[in-house]
Amino acid sequence: MEFYAIEIFREAIAKILVACLSIDLSTALSGVDLGKKASDFTVAIPRFRLGGNPLDLALRISQHVTDHPDSIVASAKAQGSFVDFTIHTSVLVRSTLSQIHAMSKGPIAYGTNGTGQGKKVLIEFSSPNIAKPFHAGHLRSTIIGMFLSNLYSANGWDVVRVNYLGDWGIQFGLLAVGFRKYGSEEELKKNAIMHLFDVYVLTNQDVEVEAKADAASRPTFQEAQAIFKAMEDGDSAVLALWERFRTLTIEAYERIYKRLGITFDVYAWRVDGVLNELKDRNILVEKQKWESDPRRNYKDPPPLGDDGKPLRDEHPAWAVDLREFGLEKPVVKKPDGTTIYMVRDIAEAIQRYEQYHFDKMIYVVGDQQNLHCGQFFKILELMGKPFASHLQHTNFGRVQGMKTRTGEVKFLEDILQLAKTAMMNQMSSNAEKFRNVEDPDATSDEIGMTCVKRERLGPTFNIPTPASALLNGEVAAEVPTYEPTVVNTDLLVEPQARAIAFALLCYPEAVKMAFKVSEPSTIVSFCFK
Repeated sequence: MEFYAIEIFREAIAKILVACLSIDLSTALSGVDLGKKASDFTVAIPRFRLGGNPLDLALRISQHVTDHPDSIVASAKAQGSFVDFTIHTSVLVRSTLSQIHAMSKGPIAYGTNGTGQGKKVLIEFSSPNIAKPFHAGHLRSTIIGMFLSNLYSANGWDVVRVNYLGDWGIQFGLLAVGFRKYGSEEELKKNAIMHLFDVYVLTNQDVEVEAKADAASRPTFQEAQAIFKAMEDGDSAVLALWERFRTLTIEAYERIYKRLGITFDVYAWRVDGVLNELKDRNILVEKQKWESDPRRNYKDPPPLGDDGKPLRDEHPAWAVDLREFGLEKPVVKKPDGTTIYMVRDIAEAIQRYEQYHFDKMIYVVGDQQNLHCGQFFKILELMGKPFASHLQHTNFGRVQGMKTRTGEVKFLEDILQLAKTAMMNQMSSNAEKFRNVEDPDATSDEIGMTCVKRERLGPTFNIPTPASALLNGEVAAEVPTYEPTVVNTDLLVEPQARAIAFALLCYPEAVKMAFKVSEPSTIVSFCFK
């Protein structure tokens, strides 16, 4: 594990505290905090719970530094019961820049640490739908998941990045029906994903029209249900079509991921075989149609039939009763024999633990899935799975105004192109700066994507215009780099230079804090200092 300059400075201050307060080094280190605007580090004397007046002790420390000049600590100023420490500027600048330069050439990146060494985390994120274009609704999970993956890696964890493309259900049945009716091999070759998306939208329009004409009939929907049932039963022709669409989807998504600089270790898909285990553990119970009435309280007695007995469906659904935990009674198998995607999430979690023996698994999905995640986490616990307590749901607000069934979506490639164009316009508005940009096309694309990523890390949002965050066109020219050994860092005495060096000094702390709170804003705020 790398010993950073900031830790060397902390230890130098801690040794002064040991000499003045007669406390042990570990206690002293725990009391050295980053300072505010007027100092580099601050120590609050009352936190040590020592005898004597804290104000007198603060003055003793200040006088000690004055009487015993230190090669690292330049000054210690008593501020009531606090002491503000300042590091020699020349030491701060040279130590920080030399360490960053040295680590830039080695296997360990500056700011990383080994606190998670020996631990493994699986992070499932992005997980867009098969045969649908990558839109803004997928981007938030993708960006947050990328951040968490990088953050855990920076803190020493072994990270497995998982993209679940196991889209499996009635929606694929609708796509299959639609492709028979509207599909074109020629259009599929031109732009497979957009063509399949158009087919999906047209098919849903057919379903809506049929539902208005005869709600009981709905032939398109019924045919889609039959196709999904065939999938569940292992029909080779239907499965081959699903696999074909899945492969085309991955190829299209990988182009987007490459542009965003995102990689995955695993493209996962559906896993079966958990229903029998649920039955063997006596977790499954029947669920009648009347139980889904939102007006009912689950403690109410069941409605009775003409024979005076509780009403029972001829073919009831199978569910897991989680009402005592406040998690309702989720269905896992419908009356027609097809399964709910919760079953596949449960089976996938079991398979992943058997394969990776992870210490933690994080699902980065929207807050509309809060109940779903709570339900399948609890089911795994009831199944006695040892990893159930190691599962975590990282949620986020939904993107407003997105409906894939009706085609009301903002496609990511369009958003990225808008950001790139806006950035290019900003850059070119300053001719002098624009001439210093080595590759305007790549630069505008990179900065535009950065702005889009940053916007997606906030709370619930509507699709904004990226130009609002394009840094007013301020683009730095290429800066030459030099070896610290041939640079006189003692010349960097300006307050601005010192402030930059101090910010860089604190970067390892920002990485640790971001990990502690799992907040992207910690790093974003650091970068905007």
